[in-house]
Amino acid sequence: MSTGTGDRPDPIDDAEAVDAAEAVAAPTDVPPSADEALSAMTDPASAIHGSAEAALVRGIDAADAVAEAEAVALDAESRTGRVDVLTQLQQDEVVSAFIKLSDQFLGSLGFTEHGFRHANLVGRIAHNVLHHLGADEELSRLAAVAGYLHDVGNVVTRANHGLSGAWIAYDALRRLEVDPYRIGLVLSAIGNHEEQYGSAIGPVGAAVILADKSDVHRSRVRKGADTTTDIHDRVNDAVTHSFLRVDAEAATITLELELDTDRSTVIEYFEIFLDRMVMCRRAARTLGCEFRITANGVPLG
Repeated sequence: MSTGTGDRPDPIDDAEAVDAAEAVAAPTDVPPSADEALSAMTDPASAIHGSAEAALVRGIDAADAVAEAEAVALDAESRTGRVDVLTQLQQDEVVSAFIKLSDQFLGSLGFTEHGFRHANLVGRIAHNVLHHLGADEELSRLAAVAGYLHDVGNVVTRANHGLSGAWIAYDALRRLEVDPYRIGLVLSAIGNHEEQYGSAIGPVGAAVILADKSDVHRSRVRKGADTTTDIHDRVNDAVTHSFLRVDAEAATITLELELDTDRSTVIEYFEIFLDRMVMCRRAARTLGCEFRITANGVPLG
């Protein structure tokens, strides 16, 4: 997924998402049976020893998270031919460890992917939204930074993670000696990206909202997830292609979706994402644009 104008998509497209989708399209992990689950519950030592948290403590340090973050960034750079504007953050041990842990914690709660793929993609799309609307490059780069960091607060808790994420971002950006006014713009964007309490009060925040809420794709479904019972996994699994198209001349920002209607329906999409799409409409208006959606080539609004 990316932003673009005209008939050709921007070089930063959703190839990353498509490749990731192939990796999870045929899950090999089989959910445990009821008997197996009961057995695990009656063996606390095994459950604790086998947890992702215990594995992290035993064998992974912050340097490993940095290596993973850089690998995702380099992969994106090789696809686009662009130098990544987030190099310092992707090399930061604290930020990388917190993003990795955030994704792990959300996975344990049954949420879709929120790791380095999502962080990089949201950062790049947020950058492209402002870039294609004619913003200064420095403002576009701030949107990329805010997009990359927007979900880091999940390392604390899912509830109000935009607010906790803003303070984590403050610490990271102060260590990098970023100008306080620029930090303030990033903090505002992170703190306002959730539909429960957020508002698009400026271009940076609006771009992050549009980028974040547009990342719906089957590559976000975790291996072994039961898409028959979880509507969020089912809807994400149904989306085979998503593209956020920016047309500055027409003053429109359009989310273009391709859905496998055998897996889910457009009605189910709006059942879980209506609030997010309303937030996207308001964010687009903050940027002087109208927000539109198409599904399988059919305009929905």
